[in-house]
Amino acid sequence: MKITPIVVILATAISARADVSLSPIIGSHMVLQRDAACPVWGWADAGEEVTVEFAGQKKTGKPDANGKWMVKLDAMKANATSQAMTVKGKNTLTLDDVVVGDVWLCSGQSNMEWTVNSSANPKEEIAAGTQPLIRHLKVNNPGAVKPDEKVISGGWQNASPQTVGGFSAVGYYFAKSVRKEVDVPIGLLGANWGGTRIEPWVPPQGFKAVSALKDIADKLDQFPSKSEKPDKADPTKTVVSVNIQTPLALFNARIAPLVPFAIKGALWYQGESNNGEGMLYFEKMKALVGGWRDVWQMPDMPFYFVQLAPFIYRGANPENLARIWEAQAAALAIPHTGMAVLTDIGNITDIHPKNKQEVGRRLALWALAKDYGKKATVFSGPLFKAAAFDGAKATLTFEHGAGLKAKEGQALTHFVAAGEDKAFVPAKAEIVGDKIVVTADGVAKVTAVRFGWSHDAEPNLFNGAGLPASPFRTDDWPVK
Repeated sequence: MKITPIVVILATAISARADVSLSPIIGSHMVLQRDAACPVWGWADAGEEVTVEFAGQKKTGKPDANGKWMVKLDAMKANATSQAMTVKGKNTLTLDDVVVGDVWLCSGQSNMEWTVNSSANPKEEIAAGTQPLIRHLKVNNPGAVKPDEKVISGGWQNASPQTVGGFSAVGYYFAKSVRKEVDVPIGLLGANWGGTRIEPWVPPQGFKAVSALKDIADKLDQFPSKSEKPDKADPTKTVVSVNIQTPLALFNARIAPLVPFAIKGALWYQGESNNGEGMLYFEKMKALVGGWRDVWQMPDMPFYFVQLAPFIYRGANPENLARIWEAQAAALAIPHTGMAVLTDIGNITDIHPKNKQEVGRRLALWALAKDYGKKATVFSGPLFKAAAFDGAKATLTFEHGAGLKAKEGQALTHFVAAGEDKAFVPAKAEIVGDKIVVTADGVAKVTAVRFGWSHDAEPNLFNGAGLPASPFRTDDWPVK
């Protein structure tokens, strides 16, 4: 009589092991990437045949030695009609309300994690949040020593007044802006974490590909840093704590389990926690972009990022943020990237500016122009191109500078100039056609010009489309 419950337990365990399971990123309400082969994967018993059916396709696969199986759906056109997906093995799983559109990874630190609830006009935005073709999945994995296989998440959510308040605000407003111009479902993968540096998000191959980061690449076996302490509940066991600010920690935890889910591109809003690094941050951006493109096997993956808003970092050199801006602008040299400039919509006393609507819109301008065929879209504010020095004046030219103007007819602000003594003084800047001429009282021979070169600078130079100019300098002198 005592054997019976044991047999029942064993039978139940065997049955549980036999069940086909899915990666948690594969679920109801998800958006599959259009025009790309779409991997669908999970786990099952060895030798078990797994069949996935969706949109008239039927794909079959078998688990590998570790029990993981994967099939790839053929590329599909965008389709906003809800469809079911079935996954069959010894059991059957049915996913509802699956659509086909574009999927964007939304990563970085707190300004990307910042929700609609905490941004400008939350009541109005939430009330108008019935956007069933914008879907969001938030990744919640803690830091990991090795690459995680499974996403920890509440699953995919359709935007509605009940859910949208918890969405990444930048991601959501990006999606809304895209959908105003292109009728395609948008999926958002929220893999972000407030206060984090860039290094934890970079994959190993990213560090290895950038010679300036050899000091990290040569000791990747030491990362992520971790500590072990006795478990308070059971002193015979240990608890491993991962330092999420060290290389690989968040790539392992929040990016690796998303791969190889098919995506369109990535949005990135980070840098506050790397303030003070100057052009080293550019090298780390190269590692991040190149590393993600490598793990997704997308060498031309669109990567659009936010240049930090002005903010007074207490006790910091005012030029530190300017040099991060310089590094971020330099990252535009990486192919298929774009940068949203925020000099006019920040708050110098709040590191989390509330106007995420405009942040998302400015990122969307890049995507609309580069990825959605809207070639006439003006997607960037003025970017410094060249300076010509002639005695007491400097003449500046710009890319994306058509229709240069000062806000509301004001005089241009936040220009400084230096002579041969390298001492910067306030300068006068005037718009002459599509150029800017800079002079400064007492400077007989201008040798350098800087614009917006301080963490509290909120300059007023725009192009005809109303997009602000990125801060810049014409010199390469050491920071004081």
